Amino acid sequence: MANTISSLKRVRVEARREAVNRVRKSRLRTQVRAMRQVLEHKDLNGAQSLLPKTFSLIDRSAKWGIIKKNTAARYKSRIALRVKSLAAA
Repeated sequence: MANTISSLKRVRVEARREAVNRVRKSRLRTQVRAMRQVLEHKDLNGAQSLLPKTFSLIDRSAKWGIIKKNTAARYKSRIALRVKSLAAA
């Protein structure tokens, strides 16, 4: 258990940061899941409308440290590839 004033403050700050990060990670997962669902249903218009919002959220999540930079790049690459193949079909 934390005893000093500064360590008690760190516990409080970390609890707030943990709550914020949990919300951000949940929002990211929900958005990526929605994008994958649209792609699974082969809805090109829906996918193209969700693409900028999804990419923006992925980039911001990487900036905030919710996911790593390369993970964000991988998510974006795979989503873009699926949208491109859907548009070609």
